[in-house]
This record gives sequence, structure tokens and C-alpha cells, in this order.
Amino acid sequence: MVGTMFNLFYYTAVVFIWGSTWLAITYQLGPVPPEVSIAYRFLLASFILLVYCRLSGRPMRFSLAEHRWMALQGVFLFALNYWLFYVAELWVTSGLVAVIFALMVPMNMLNGRLFLKLPLRPSVFTGGAIGLFGIGLVFWPELKNLSLESMTFMGIGFSLVATYSASLGNIISARNQKAGIPVIQANAFGMGYGGAVMLGWSILSGAPLAPAWTAPYLASLFYLSIFGSILAFGAYLTLIGRIGADRAAYSTLLFPIVALALSAAFEGYQWTAQATLGIVLVLVGNLLVLPNPLTRRLRQVQTSSAA
Repeated sequence: MVGTMFNLFYYTAVVFIWGSTWLAITYQLGPVPPEVSIAYRFLLASFILLVYCRLSGRPMRFSLAEHRWMALQGVFLFALNYWLFYVAELWVTSGLVAVIFALMVPMNMLNGRLFLKLPLRPSVFTGGAIGLFGIGLVFWPELKNLSLESMTFMGIGFSLVATYSASLGNIISARNQKAGIPVIQANAFGMGYGGAVMLGWSILSGAPLAPAWTAPYLASLFYLSIFGSILAFGAYLTLIGRIGADRAAYSTLLFPIVALALSAAFEGYQWTAQATLGIVLVLVGNLLVLPNPLTRRLRQVQTSSAA
């Protein structure tokens, strides 16, 4: 029961924090190149986490092989996917990007099967399919206006590669946890490696490294670093270790719902009956995917009957 409560807390925190980062990221776009903002975000988050680990006395000695795995996690989860999503939003609306990002649910299932030899759960697939259909209803106005211009398809392609990169990062995190690397330390070093990769990319590409010294930019940078990176990734990757990458990834279906609520409050988004139906379907899919006392009780009854 206590474990279920903790899972619910982590899950809720992930949904609401990452749902709000869609709005925060809009304050990062503009004169500062995406790769530079991403580098600052994760280097700052890494520094804060490393200081916390040191002050709390957490073990910080890892082998070279373990650092390689943490670096790999950082590249896929804290660098490449974020850059690809930023670039994709130059050509595709954020709502459509959110729809594509929801495909991480089946991607995690497939990658979990391929790399971790995990079984494919039918309930997760069914719930994810219902949730994806619900997300499609929410964003149908953007989907039906999709043009056939090459830039649009490039944006879709970038979004798909970004989502798969994030899924690989999830799987690597699950592997690192099974290998005994703690989540907080893995995030601290992984974010540092990911931020360093983006900083190196920025220098090599000749991008201007100066941040925007404005209140909105700096406030969003600190919010994305502390809440969107440290707290949300810590909760999310802990969920991966607790309930599996496929179930944890289902929270990505709820991010756009929170983002829409904030958009309605701050950007004038108009709710429709179709969007409301989509939200209901997402919640129904959520009940099918997440483990809960009722489904566990039904399994116990079925097992007892079979015996």
C-alpha cells in the first residue's frame, strides 16, 4: 500500500511538472539557440545535483564502465532528444509534437522487449492505444490541418527520432538501475554529460553562448533546471525502476492535458467537447495501464479460481 502511494505521488509529480514545462520552454525560444539553452539547463541541474549528492554523503565513486553508461543515458535523455524537439517545433506545432511524443509508450514496450527481454503486457498496449486515440481527439484540429509541405514532414521526422531517443534513454536508465547505479547520481552525472555534449555542439557550430538576461528567460531556465530536470526526472526514472518503462511512459499521454489547461489560462486556448472526450479516453486508458488495487484484486480472484 505504501509503495502504491509513493508510485502515485511520483506519477502525479511527473505529469504536472512536465506538463507545465511546455509553457516554460516558450520563454526559452528566441535569440538564444536551443542547444545553448539546453546546455545551460542541464549543466545547472547537474551542478545542483552533484552538490546535493556531496553534501548528503551519497557515494560518488563509479567505475569507468559505469560512467560510460551514465554518459550514454545523458546523450539520449538529456541532450539529443531535447535538441531534436526544439528544432521540430520550428516546423510543427507543439500540440502535434506532443501527440508524437506520446508514442514513447509503445516505443518503450518494444525497446523493453528488445533490450531488457521484458514481456509485452496486453493491458499496457490496450490502455496506450485508447490513450493515443484520446490524444488524437484533443489535437484533431491540428492533425486535420497538417499540410504536405516538406518542412512539416521534417518536423514529424525529427519528433519521431526525438521520441525514440528519449525511449532509449529510458531503457538505459532502467538498465543502470538494475546494475546498481542510484537514480540521483546517474541523473547528476548524466545531465552533466548531456549538457557538456550540447555545450560542445554549440561551440563547434559557432552559436552565441550568451544567455538572455531577462526575467522570463532566467526564471524559466531555473524552473526547467530544478523542477523540470532535477525533480521530474528523479521521480520519472524512479518510476521506471518501480513499475517499468512502459507504464512509467504512459504519463507522457497526460503531459498535453496539463499543457492545454495552462494554455487555456495563459494563452487563450478554447476547450471543445471533442477535446473533453479525448481527455476522458486518456483517463480510461490510464486506469487500464497503471497497476491499482482493483486490478490486482481481480488477478488474485482469477488466480484463485484457476487453482
